[in-house]
Amino acid sequence: MTLDLHDDVVSLTRALCDIPSVSGDEGTLADAVEAALRKLGHLEVLRDGDALVARTNLGRDKRIVLAGHLDTVPIKDNLPTWTTGEGDAQLLHGRGTCDMKAGLATQLRIAATVTDPRHDLTFVCYDNEEVASVRNGLGRLVRNHPDWLAGDFAILGEPSNSGVEGGCQGTMRVRITLRGKAAHTARAWRGINAIHAAAPVLAILNAYEPRRPVVDGLQYHEGLNAVNIQGGIAGNVLPDECVIDINHRFAPDRSIAEAYAYLQEVFAGYELEIRDQAPGARPGLDQPAAAEFLAVVGKEPAPKFGWTDVARFAELGIPAVNYAPGDPLLAHTDEEYVPVAEIRECERVLAAWLC
Repeated sequence: MTLDLHDDVVSLTRALCDIPSVSGDEGTLADAVEAALRKLGHLEVLRDGDALVARTNLGRDKRIVLAGHLDTVPIKDNLPTWTTGEGDAQLLHGRGTCDMKAGLATQLRIAATVTDPRHDLTFVCYDNEEVASVRNGLGRLVRNHPDWLAGDFAILGEPSNSGVEGGCQGTMRVRITLRGKAAHTARAWRGINAIHAAAPVLAILNAYEPRRPVVDGLQYHEGLNAVNIQGGIAGNVLPDECVIDINHRFAPDRSIAEAYAYLQEVFAGYELEIRDQAPGARPGLDQPAAAEFLAVVGKEPAPKFGWTDVARFAELGIPAVNYAPGDPLLAHTDEEYVPVAEIRECERVLAAWLC
């Protein structure tokens, strides 16, 4: 399969989508993108597995990183792509259109057409974003080749309705295990019901008031929720164990250690087992490059409440935002689509900013 990165950005989006690249099977698309990038004489091209990095080396004072993932969730009778509507109301439908090959197409078009940018540019296309974090291609690059990702400011092409969503919140999942004593329900007074012991924990969660801190000018909204509860072995046995999994979404002004200390305070007296964790990322909108970009976008920035790979750039000390066409609420749905006008708008904004 061949790609022409000089093609119209909507046609390029369709071409990227019509090469299936479900997580773990990105090789064909990675090969096609690599071949297209190597035809551009002004870029150095590097590869690690199915992750690609292409960059200019013009000696500019600043370097901007534009990143997007190649993979999609499984296809559900929604490829090849198709369009509906006309003119400014036209929509492009199909797996990957919103999450996130439209954003990827705008970045690859910039790679091909902006050959003399005012900042040095690094383009990152990576694999396995939609699956377990340990397989994430950007995470692999952070571990194996952090120098490939060096930059002063990064843009991740996650769908954001063609507006800037700054940084991201961190996430932590903890488990509380409540102990009881098994007994026959006909003689319940001989045991201790572990499920009933969950009531105080659920009361804490019901009484929770979310913190809403302002970080770099954006107001985040934290969350604390039970996401799973299990207990009991039979209809006539008092359960001797009840397990509650709790997810905490925390603003990027707190580290993982600070978030855990907060949970220990909230659930004082209970033992917390960390099951999963990922740090947040400050938006860094006070950085000069970010301010320049926001001025060209022309919309008020919003906070990113979910977790995205901008946090991986934060690990490297690079402030990052999410910016791309498409509604994030449509990501992973069978009805996934992206407005054509947003694809063109995002390409225009990136080109205007970088030229």
